Amino acid sequence: MLSRRAFLGLSAAALTAPAWPGFVTAAATPATFTLSLVNNSGSGTVYAYVTGTTPDNRLVLLAADGSPYYPSSPSGTLTPLPVDCAIPVGSGRQVSVPRMAGARIYLVTDSKLDFFLNPGPALVHPSFLNTSDPNFGRQWSFAEFTFNDTQLFANISYVDFVALPLGIALSTTSSGSKSVPGLPSGSAAAVASELSAQGSNWGQLAQTSNGRVLRVLSAHHKADQFAGYLDGYLDQVWQKYSGQQLRIDSQNPGLGVFTGTVSGGSLTFDNGESFTKPTTADVWSCDSGPFAITAGASLARKAIIPRLAAALNRTTLLANANQPDGEDPAQFYRNAQTNHYARIVHSRLPDNRGYAFPYDDVTPGPDFSGSVFAGDPEVLTVTVNAF
Repeated sequence: MLSRRAFLGLSAAALTAPAWPGFVTAAATPATFTLSLVNNSGSGTVYAYVTGTTPDNRLVLLAADGSPYYPSSPSGTLTPLPVDCAIPVGSGRQVSVPRMAGARIYLVTDSKLDFFLNPGPALVHPSFLNTSDPNFGRQWSFAEFTFNDTQLFANISYVDFVALPLGIALSTTSSGSKSVPGLPSGSAAAVASELSAQGSNWGQLAQTSNGRVLRVLSAHHKADQFAGYLDGYLDQVWQKYSGQQLRIDSQNPGLGVFTGTVSGGSLTFDNGESFTKPTTADVWSCDSGPFAITAGASLARKAIIPRLAAALNRTTLLANANQPDGEDPAQFYRNAQTNHYARIVHSRLPDNRGYAFPYDDVTPGPDFSGSVFAGDPEVLTVTVNAF
């Protein structure tokens, strides 16, 4: 199995979990799938935007009428998108989607979003960090997908933030149906309230406008406010594995199991891969410091990083030296200093499924990732629920 990060084209990470049942590799997918958009938001004004990269590496969006639109490179930066790509959802809408990778389905209530082009062309996506972005104060969110000749893979992600609640479902021609309900209505305000009650700087993750919660950011976007937060836990982990071995199962028959111990300040495995002690920011992001996957990284390193990063986000390394096989989901996030954003998000998910950090698909068995996938996709339904 490829991770969300690899399959969506967001990073070079791969091999993050066991092969999914039903993973299809033999037959080619159809040329298109149907995207069904459902409006349960309570707003009569909902728009969708679909954008990604074609198999021949071109930027593509769907225009308002559902037809593919391939932008030309503009002469300057921040050029307004010249074609209307706001698909009106109304009470419901269906469009046909061609193959594209690293794709997003944006949904917004009560107004349209503003997209821009930079030379390339490169699409300037809505920003949830730049307060001067015209989209900052609007209620929007997105689902992710990649659709290639092997399968359609789609997921709900809270890796960046919690905002407008979405659900996804996938029907197929012959391999059944799958669905992820996502967070229920009212979750942004509820998550913000629980984080505020947690104390420390957790309450600072909520973005508000006129006293109303717009969205709640993942902690890695405010990493500077959590400097040193996990130091005590990380010190205990490094001390523990100075005296015993840490076992990490790659969950790949071709790679096997790696064992490591701490020596000279680094966690070094029997295959030679070595990891310095990460910072809190490294743990939150999963892709900086020792968790950065650089060009030429071995398959072994690509397998160890997700499992080590996941165990540190869930703060289970002190309790379990057999990762991830010996993991008990009931023990996730039990340490006083842990990823409380991920803990609270998962506590509110009806089926406990949805990415709350980039390697949330690491698992001893149960699926926490909030993904749907199939080699014979027919209809992907995305439902926008009430904020």
